[in-house]
Amino acid sequence: MTTTINLALQGGGSHGAFTWGVLDALLEDGRLSFEGISGTSAGAMNAVAMVTGWATARRAKRDPREAARESLAGFWDEVAALGAAGSVHKKLFASLWSGPLGAWGFLSPQPMSPYQFNPLDLNPLRTLLERRVDFEAIRRDPAHRVYVAATHVATGRAAIFHGRALTVEAVMASACLPQLFQASLIDGEAYWDGGFSANPALTPLVMQSRARDALIVQINPLMRPGTPRAAGEILDRVTELSFNASLLTQVRLAHAFNRLVENGAQLAEGRGPMRLHRVEGWKAMEDLPRSSRASADPVLIRNLFLAGRDSAAAWLERRFGDIGQRSTIDVEKEYGDDTWLKVAPPREPAVRRLPGASSVQRLLRYVFKHRSKR
Repeated sequence: MTTTINLALQGGGSHGAFTWGVLDALLEDGRLSFEGISGTSAGAMNAVAMVTGWATARRAKRDPREAARESLAGFWDEVAALGAAGSVHKKLFASLWSGPLGAWGFLSPQPMSPYQFNPLDLNPLRTLLERRVDFEAIRRDPAHRVYVAATHVATGRAAIFHGRALTVEAVMASACLPQLFQASLIDGEAYWDGGFSANPALTPLVMQSRARDALIVQINPLMRPGTPRAAGEILDRVTELSFNASLLTQVRLAHAFNRLVENGAQLAEGRGPMRLHRVEGWKAMEDLPRSSRASADPVLIRNLFLAGRDSAAAWLERRFGDIGQRSTIDVEKEYGDDTWLKVAPPREPAVRRLPGASSVQRLLRYVFKHRSKR
């Protein structure tokens, strides 16, 4: 018998190989099943790669966990082989970028738009996803609900694609860095990387899933000591802050939801508080250069994969017994700030009102009516 939880997979370019390692270890362990899976950017790609293996294994009468592991491994092997996580673009277009910041050129003196240097909107990831992911099988799979987040360019709001809307275009939108790729168009609307608005989205898990535990696989660090001074260091920290801001908001919303439930709020289908857990990858990445997010170096990907496996195994050993019992993240300490919303329990009225005269009259009529029948 397995324990069912939800997964929330953060994005981070090639650093998503760490998440691959986490998922591989969880699948191999076999004690956990997954209901809701929310992913952004590389997290979205990990989500669809895993679930497509699981879903298609049913038709082939194979072990779904092993099939999911094979699907993830196949996806990342191709990323490493083809440079699909960004190095292809770096090689093709590096000569067109000015300034010292390489492929991130938006802080360069004269940055170029992807509509200029990539007019055909070339992206090897699209071909890879189309070849390796069976989106129809994912949509039909009864065991998992996959949610992919992108950012609506016009409004800045998070767009959550799931069910019939979960397509290769949705995943491409979730991973659309505007410095490298043209905006993804879906039904005439433009979308950029989901990291700007929900990295990853927790609210679909809180509101839609029956499972009341969610494991966040967090790649970007919450804290870095010291003040960046070099241009590359500043840019790297700006990227981390930008892509963590939405996660902070999502965790705070989940916490506020929990407080409301604990204080008596009634929600649909009696869903209780969401217990939050985390496997973090920033210790494995703290010494990596900023360019590693856009690198598909096979050694880097393999090392991150192994680090993810080790981190997941350590988390299972320490925290498996807490699933279904308590959160293992100190949300207020690690995700709160001076804008924290305090949710207090409702105050009891000092004096309880007696029933109104009309209520008393109805009660007396009822008593006398039934007495007369005796």
